[in-house]
Amino acid sequence: MEQILTPWERVKIARDKDRPYSFDYINEIFDRFLELHGDRFYGDDGAIVGGIGEINGSYFTIIAQQKGRNVKQNITRNFGMPSPEGYRKGIRLMKQAEKFNRPIICFVDTPGAYPGIEAEERGQGEAIAKSIFEMSGLKVPVLTIVIGEGGSGGALANAVANKVLMLENAMYSILSPEGFATILWKDGSRADEAASVMKCTSHKLLELGIIDGIIEEEQQASLENVDIIAEEIKKEILDVMVNIEVAIDYPEYDVEDVTYAEITGMLESVEKKLHKLEKSFDNGKIIKDNDVNKIHLVFNQDFVNNNIYISTSDGTYKSDTKNKSKLKQIFLGDSSKED
Repeated sequence: MEQILTPWERVKIARDKDRPYSFDYINEIFDRFLELHGDRFYGDDGAIVGGIGEINGSYFTIIAQQKGRNVKQNITRNFGMPSPEGYRKGIRLMKQAEKFNRPIICFVDTPGAYPGIEAEERGQGEAIAKSIFEMSGLKVPVLTIVIGEGGSGGALANAVANKVLMLENAMYSILSPEGFATILWKDGSRADEAASVMKCTSHKLLELGIIDGIIEEEQQASLENVDIIAEEIKKEILDVMVNIEVAIDYPEYDVEDVTYAEITGMLESVEKKLHKLEKSFDNGKIIKDNDVNKIHLVFNQDFVNNNIYISTSDGTYKSDTKNKSKLKQIFLGDSSKED
């Protein structure tokens, strides 16, 4: 936005009831969306929406925090404040995404986790901690977009990702400015001052390295221009899914001892593993780490087109017989050696 806004003004914009919510973006970005319910422990939570979305034939798991626009919706959505069953539903769907190799997209928009006694009785703190723990170890790419309020642990529980983005007028903080002012100065009316001290706006958080990027709002996000912002989010989703690097552990080999047969064997084992996921293995190349005199494999996965690539800094080579001598030259330094 061209207009210079104070942090408190941006906080108020992030909370605006006319701002697009998660479902508004989901409906614009994805060709189809199938909502899935329940945590398989206690029940369902309307404050967290989960399901499978499709873009051009590629499938994504979506975890989204959802607010309501009227009294009835806010009762269903609990004003966007998730309960333990919401976070456990998210964990269930994220583990399902990992099993079926689907990237995960999280939309964050919550003032914070629900603080009611019943939520604490059902293990609110454990559910948030478990979500953070599980997201830290996921083997599929995760993209989080903070679209409005990103309040406290309630937001962080769905924001451990390979890439975290914020809309320009969103906020992301340890607690609300009102709560911060009350704790620090015993005066909640100083929330505007607290917003500046907290550095909770997108530009400040980018400077601090807390987030990875900002989706600009040339005009303040609203239902009238939701399609424009949704298109920018869609570009980010497709871009990050192409460029996420996924490391797969394999035994290390001394460069002097490795043979072409061992290289081929490693590639074949990769191909078998990928075949189980019904993925294609098109181009192969291997990284040689000269510093430690070891070689290892790293994979770049194009989740959008369902292609797998083995990456190296020495150029791209198909893992077939045509490149046998070149591969031997890379790893053994002598293309004349026999297998």
